Amino acid sequence: MKKILLIGKLNQVVKETNTFLSRYFHVQLCSENAGVLEGMLKIVNPDLVLISLIGAYDIDTSMFFLLSSQYTQVPVLTIGTREESSNFFKYYEGEQFENLIRPVEHTVIMEAVCRRLDLDVEAVKKDAAAEKKEQQNKKRILVVDDNGTTLRTMKAMLEEQYEVAVAISGAQAMTSIGKKRPDLILLDYEMPICDGKMTLEMIRADEELQDIPVIFLTAVNDRANIEAVLKLKPAGYFLKPAVKNQLIGEIEKILNA
Repeated sequence: MKKILLIGKLNQVVKETNTFLSRYFHVQLCSENAGVLEGMLKIVNPDLVLISLIGAYDIDTSMFFLLSSQYTQVPVLTIGTREESSNFFKYYEGEQFENLIRPVEHTVIMEAVCRRLDLDVEAVKKDAAAEKKEQQNKKRILVVDDNGTTLRTMKAMLEEQYEVAVAISGAQAMTSIGKKRPDLILLDYEMPICDGKMTLEMIRADEELQDIPVIFLTAVNDRANIEAVLKLKPAGYFLKPAVKNQLIGEIEKILNA
């Protein structure tokens, strides 16, 4: 499946667009912040970027400069009303950018995505059905870490055996969990603002999520830190960088318990 980075405020329209496109593509949500976008572009390496302009009058316009200067090979679709879209046309560069006017049917978005990626719509649907059947047997792992290099490494390490989602913050992790519940979470203990402890507390505060096993990842190898981690009673913990065979072995043990 091709990869789409969907940027925008998490409103009902974005949720519905995400749900529809996720049937046929690997879709990763991203906030409309250039700093976050830059990190997600490196992690996801998307084939196409889709930007929702709904309520985006305060959007970080440096996103457009980032895409047109450093990611010229990635096609960009924006979706907004004529009024919303007109505010951003001046930032569009050449044929890289294309805009769809709301209201727009999901089928039209699908056709535009396939056209920009030079794909046949029916072939995409057929391939998605085959991959969905294969993915149904795969467990979903959510990896949460503020370090892009760690996320890329962990994703490459796990994606052959699992369906892997990534998040670069505790807040983004909760959004990802709301989108699709993971079977297990690998959670960085040391993160700015919303650290691993706070993220775990948010997960456990929700009755529908509190039984999801969480494995902490920590780069600090001292007794006080390990004791602090263990007091939270995670399903497990690993020192970074994790060793592939050991990590997968622990994941399998927990998932099959």
